[in-house]
Amino acid sequence: MDTLPQGHFVTLPDGLRLHYREAGSGLPVVFIHGSGPGASGHSNFKQNYPQFAAAGYRVIVPDLPGYGASDKPETTYTLDFFVGALRDLLDALDIQRCVLVGNSLGGAIALQMALEQPQRVSRLILMAPGALMPKEAYYQRMEGIQRMGAAFAAGELNDAAGMRRLLTLQLFDASQIDDETIRERVAVVAEQPRCVLTSMQVPDLSARLGEIACPVLAFWGADDKFCPVDGALTLMQGCRDIRCLLLSRCGHWVMVEHRERFNQECLAFLAEAAA
Repeated sequence: MDTLPQGHFVTLPDGLRLHYREAGSGLPVVFIHGSGPGASGHSNFKQNYPQFAAAGYRVIVPDLPGYGASDKPETTYTLDFFVGALRDLLDALDIQRCVLVGNSLGGAIALQMALEQPQRVSRLILMAPGALMPKEAYYQRMEGIQRMGAAFAAGELNDAAGMRRLLTLQLFDASQIDDETIRERVAVVAEQPRCVLTSMQVPDLSARLGEIACPVLAFWGADDKFCPVDGALTLMQGCRDIRCLLLSRCGHWVMVEHRERFNQECLAFLAEAAA
Protein backbone atom coordinates (compact mmCIF):
# COMPACT_ATOMS: atom_id res chain seq x y z
CA MET A 1 0.00 0.00 0.00
CA ASP A 2 2.47 2.54 -1.29
CA THR A 3 0.16 5.57 -1.16
CA LEU A 4 -0.35 5.42 2.62
CA PRO A 5 2.32 6.80 4.95
CA GLN A 6 3.66 3.93 7.05
CA GLY A 7 3.90 4.04 10.81
CA HIS A 8 4.19 1.19 13.31
CA PHE A 9 2.71 -2.29 13.57
CA VAL A 10 1.73 -4.31 16.61
CA THR A 11 0.45 -7.87 16.82
CA LEU A 12 -2.36 -8.29 19.33
CA PRO A 13 -2.83 -11.38 21.55
CA ASP A 14 -5.36 -12.86 19.11
CA GLY A 15 -2.87 -12.56 16.24
CA LEU A 16 -4.47 -9.51 14.65
CA ARG A 17 -1.86 -7.12 13.26
CA LEU A 18 -2.73 -3.44 13.56
CA HIS A 19 -1.06 -0.44 12.00
CA TYR A 20 -0.88 2.90 13.79
CA ARG A 21 0.89 6.23 13.59
CA GLU A 22 2.32 8.01 16.61
CA ALA A 23 3.64 11.52 17.19
CA GLY A 24 4.42 13.85 20.06
CA SER A 25 4.61 13.21 23.79
CA GLY A 26 2.45 13.91 26.81
CA LEU A 27 -1.14 12.93 27.58
CA PRO A 28 -2.21 10.26 25.05
CA VAL A 29 -4.93 11.26 22.57
CA VAL A 30 -6.25 8.42 20.40
CA PHE A 31 -7.96 9.21 17.07
CA ILE A 32 -10.50 6.60 15.87
CA HIS A 33 -11.63 6.85 12.26
CA GLY A 34 -14.98 6.04 10.67
CA SER A 35 -16.23 3.11 8.60
CA GLY A 36 -16.25 4.55 5.09
CA PRO A 37 -14.71 2.31 2.40
CA GLY A 38 -10.99 2.95 2.13
CA ALA A 39 -10.75 4.77 5.45
CA SER A 40 -7.60 4.94 7.55
CA GLY A 41 -6.56 6.89 10.60
CA HIS A 42 -4.23 9.10 8.59
CA SER A 43 -6.65 9.92 5.76
CA ASN A 44 -9.37 10.88 8.25
CA PHE A 45 -7.26 12.96 10.63
CA LYS A 46 -4.15 14.10 8.76
CA GLN A 47 -5.24 17.75 9.11
CA ASN A 48 -5.77 17.40 12.85
CA TYR A 49 -3.43 15.10 14.73
CA PRO A 50 -0.17 16.94 13.86
CA GLN A 51 -1.59 20.03 15.59
CA PHE A 52 -2.35 18.00 18.73
CA ALA A 53 1.20 16.62 18.74
CA ALA A 54 2.60 20.14 18.32
CA ALA A 55 0.46 21.28 21.28
CA GLY A 56 2.11 18.79 23.63
CA TYR A 57 0.08 15.59 23.33
CA ARG A 58 1.08 12.05 22.43
CA VAL A 59 -1.17 11.19 19.50
CA ILE A 60 -1.99 7.63 18.49
CA VAL A 61 -3.76 7.19 15.14
CA PRO A 62 -4.64 3.54 14.53
CA ASP A 63 -6.11 1.88 11.49
CA LEU A 64 -9.05 -0.21 12.67
CA PRO A 65 -9.19 -3.89 11.68
CA GLY A 66 -10.39 -4.07 8.09
CA TYR A 67 -9.01 -0.62 7.27
CA GLY A 68 -5.82 1.20 6.37
CA ALA A 69 -2.72 -0.98 6.60
CA SER A 70 -4.14 -3.17 9.40
CA ASP A 71 -5.19 -6.80 8.92
CA LYS A 72 -8.49 -7.28 7.10
CA PRO A 73 -9.83 -10.65 8.23
CA GLU A 74 -12.94 -12.36 6.89
CA THR A 75 -15.02 -12.05 10.08
CA THR A 76 -18.06 -10.32 11.53
CA TYR A 77 -17.27 -6.67 12.18
CA THR A 78 -19.18 -6.01 15.38
CA LEU A 79 -18.71 -3.06 17.70
CA ASP A 80 -17.33 -5.48 20.31
CA PHE A 81 -14.71 -6.65 17.78
CA PHE A 82 -13.50 -3.10 17.16
CA VAL A 83 -13.54 -2.16 20.85
CA GLY A 84 -11.59 -5.30 21.74
CA ALA A 85 -8.94 -4.48 19.15
CA LEU A 86 -8.60 -0.91 20.45
CA ARG A 87 -8.39 -2.13 24.04
CA ASP A 88 -5.65 -4.60 23.12
CA LEU A 89 -3.76 -1.90 21.22
CA LEU A 90 -3.84 0.42 24.24
CA ASP A 91 -2.62 -2.46 26.41
CA ALA A 92 0.23 -3.15 23.99
CA LEU A 93 1.25 0.52 24.09
CA ASP A 94 0.87 0.64 27.89
CA ILE A 95 -1.70 3.43 27.69
CA GLN A 96 -3.67 3.31 30.93
CA ARG A 97 -5.59 6.58 30.51
CA CYS A 98 -6.26 8.66 27.43
CA VAL A 99 -8.56 10.96 25.50
CA LEU A 100 -10.57 9.31 22.73
CA VAL A 101 -11.43 11.23 19.55
CA GLY A 102 -13.94 9.41 17.36
CA ASN A 103 -15.75 10.13 14.11
CA SER A 104 -18.85 8.13 13.05
CA LEU A 105 -18.02 4.45 13.75
CA GLY A 106 -15.00 5.74 15.67
CA GLY A 107 -17.37 7.73 17.87
CA ALA A 108 -19.39 4.60 18.59
CA ILE A 109 -16.20 2.76 19.53
CA ALA A 110 -15.20 5.65 21.82
CA LEU A 111 -18.60 5.59 23.53
CA GLN A 112 -18.46 1.84 24.10
CA MET A 113 -14.91 2.07 25.44
CA ALA A 114 -15.95 4.80 27.88
CA LEU A 115 -18.80 2.58 29.08
CA GLU A 116 -16.69 -0.57 29.41
CA GLN A 117 -13.51 0.99 30.83
CA PRO A 118 -14.42 4.38 32.32
CA GLN A 119 -11.17 4.46 34.30
CA ARG A 120 -9.29 4.52 31.02
CA VAL A 121 -11.04 7.42 29.29
CA SER A 122 -10.44 10.91 30.67
CA ARG A 123 -12.36 12.84 28.00
CA LEU A 124 -14.35 12.13 24.85
CA ILE A 125 -14.38 14.11 21.61
CA LEU A 126 -17.08 12.90 19.22
CA MET A 127 -17.92 13.88 15.66
CA ALA A 128 -21.34 12.62 14.51
CA PRO A 129 -20.89 9.31 16.33
CA GLY A 130 -22.84 6.18 15.49
CA ALA A 131 -24.66 3.95 18.01
CA LEU A 132 -27.20 6.61 18.99
CA MET A 133 -30.32 5.19 17.34
CA PRO A 134 -31.61 1.96 15.76
CA LYS A 135 -29.74 1.07 12.57
CA GLU A 136 -32.72 0.03 10.46
CA ALA A 137 -35.00 2.89 11.49
CA TYR A 138 -32.49 5.70 10.99
CA TYR A 139 -29.02 5.04 9.59
CA GLN A 140 -30.08 2.83 6.70
CA ARG A 141 -32.49 5.52 5.53
CA MET A 142 -29.72 8.09 5.15
CA GLU A 143 -28.70 8.95 1.59
CA GLY A 144 -25.00 8.62 2.31
CA ILE A 145 -25.32 5.19 3.92
CA GLN A 146 -27.47 3.87 1.06
CA ARG A 147 -25.18 5.13 -1.69
CA MET A 148 -22.02 4.08 0.13
CA GLY A 149 -23.20 0.51 0.58
CA ALA A 150 -24.37 0.22 -3.03
CA ALA A 151 -21.14 1.65 -4.45
CA PHE A 152 -18.94 -0.61 -2.32
CA ALA A 153 -20.95 -3.72 -3.22
CA ALA A 154 -20.79 -2.88 -6.91
CA GLY A 155 -17.03 -2.31 -6.88
CA GLU A 156 -17.46 1.31 -7.94
CA LEU A 157 -14.87 2.63 -5.45
CA ASN A 158 -11.81 1.02 -6.98
CA ASP A 159 -10.95 4.09 -9.04
CA ALA A 160 -10.53 7.78 -8.36
CA ALA A 161 -13.77 8.85 -10.05
CA GLY A 162 -15.94 6.48 -8.02
CA MET A 163 -14.22 7.37 -4.76
CA ARG A 164 -14.59 11.07 -5.43
CA ARG A 165 -18.35 10.64 -5.99
CA LEU A 166 -18.64 8.91 -2.62
CA LEU A 167 -16.54 11.45 -0.71
CA THR A 168 -18.58 14.27 -2.22
CA LEU A 169 -21.41 13.01 0.00
CA GLN A 170 -19.21 13.35 3.09
CA LEU A 171 -18.77 17.11 2.72
CA PHE A 172 -20.98 20.15 2.22
CA ASP A 173 -18.12 21.75 0.27
CA ALA A 174 -16.83 19.05 -2.08
CA SER A 175 -13.93 21.27 -3.20
CA GLN A 176 -12.13 20.30 0.02
CA ILE A 177 -11.63 16.73 -1.22
CA ASP A 178 -7.97 16.47 -2.22
CA ASP A 179 -6.39 14.05 -4.69
CA GLU A 180 -4.11 12.59 -2.01
CA THR A 181 -7.08 11.43 0.07
CA ILE A 182 -8.67 9.88 -3.03
CA ARG A 183 -5.50 7.89 -3.78
CA GLU A 184 -5.12 6.79 -0.17
CA ARG A 185 -8.64 5.46 0.05
CA VAL A 186 -8.67 3.73 -3.34
CA ALA A 187 -5.53 1.84 -2.31
CA VAL A 188 -7.25 0.59 0.86
CA VAL A 189 -10.53 -0.37 -0.85
CA ALA A 190 -8.64 -2.71 -3.17
CA GLU A 191 -7.74 -4.86 -0.14
CA GLN A 192 -11.01 -4.72 1.83
CA PRO A 193 -13.25 -7.79 1.97
CA ARG A 194 -16.98 -7.15 1.44
CA CYS A 195 -17.75 -8.30 5.00
CA VAL A 196 -16.13 -5.15 6.39
CA LEU A 197 -19.37 -3.33 5.61
CA THR A 198 -21.93 -6.08 5.02
CA SER A 199 -21.42 -7.70 8.43
CA MET A 200 -21.05 -4.52 10.48
CA GLN A 201 -23.12 -4.51 13.66
CA VAL A 202 -23.37 -1.41 15.85
CA PRO A 203 -25.97 -1.43 18.66
CA ASP A 204 -27.96 1.53 19.94
CA LEU A 205 -26.16 2.84 23.04
CA SER A 206 -28.36 5.88 23.62
CA ALA A 207 -30.02 4.44 26.75
CA ARG A 208 -26.60 4.18 28.43
CA LEU A 209 -25.30 7.69 27.76
CA GLY A 210 -26.08 8.72 31.34
CA GLU A 211 -23.42 6.27 32.55
CA ILE A 212 -20.65 8.28 30.89
CA ALA A 213 -19.11 10.42 33.62
CA CYS A 214 -16.19 12.02 31.76
CA PRO A 215 -16.53 15.39 30.00
CA VAL A 216 -17.66 15.18 26.37
CA LEU A 217 -17.15 17.57 23.47
CA ALA A 218 -19.29 16.81 20.41
CA PHE A 219 -19.51 18.18 16.88
CA TRP A 220 -22.18 17.69 14.24
CA GLY A 221 -22.66 19.07 10.74
CA ALA A 222 -26.20 20.24 9.97
CA ASP A 223 -25.89 18.79 6.45
CA ASP A 224 -24.70 15.32 7.50
CA LYS A 225 -25.91 12.65 5.02
CA PHE A 226 -24.64 9.68 7.04
CA CYS A 227 -25.55 10.15 10.71
CA PRO A 228 -28.88 11.90 11.47
CA VAL A 229 -28.35 15.29 13.07
CA ASP A 230 -31.01 14.30 15.64
CA GLY A 231 -28.16 12.44 17.32
CA ALA A 232 -26.77 15.75 18.59
CA LEU A 233 -29.87 16.23 20.75
CA THR A 234 -29.69 12.60 21.88
CA LEU A 235 -26.15 13.22 23.11
CA MET A 236 -27.08 16.47 24.82
CA GLN A 237 -30.03 14.94 26.64
CA GLY A 238 -28.20 11.75 27.61
CA CYS A 239 -24.69 12.74 28.70
CA ARG A 240 -24.02 14.30 32.11
CA ASP A 241 -21.23 16.69 31.13
CA ILE A 242 -21.32 17.68 27.47
CA ARG A 243 -21.16 20.59 25.08
CA CYS A 244 -22.01 20.25 21.40
CA LEU A 245 -21.21 22.44 18.41
CA LEU A 246 -23.74 22.17 15.58
CA LEU A 247 -22.21 23.69 12.47
CA SER A 248 -24.07 25.00 9.43
CA ARG A 249 -22.85 24.29 5.88
CA CYS A 250 -21.08 21.19 7.12
CA GLY A 251 -21.41 17.51 6.30
CA HIS A 252 -20.15 14.36 8.01
CA TRP A 253 -16.50 15.41 8.32
CA VAL A 254 -16.39 18.36 10.71
CA MET A 255 -12.65 17.79 11.25
CA VAL A 256 -12.05 18.34 7.52
CA GLU A 257 -14.51 21.08 6.57
CA HIS A 258 -13.93 23.14 9.72
CA ARG A 259 -10.49 21.84 10.67
CA GLU A 260 -9.18 25.07 12.23
CA ARG A 261 -12.28 25.51 14.38
CA PHE A 262 -12.25 21.82 15.27
CA ASN A 263 -8.59 21.85 16.28
CA GLN A 264 -8.95 25.03 18.33
CA GLU A 265 -12.07 23.85 20.17
CA CYS A 266 -10.56 20.47 20.93
CA LEU A 267 -7.27 21.82 22.22
CA ALA A 268 -9.09 24.32 24.43
CA PHE A 269 -11.28 21.48 25.76
CA LEU A 270 -8.21 19.39 26.57
CA ALA A 271 -6.44 22.35 28.19
CA GLU A 272 -9.29 22.61 30.71
CA ALA A 273 -8.18 19.33 32.26
CA ALA A 274 -4.81 20.82 33.15
CA ALA A 275 -6.18 24.15 34.41
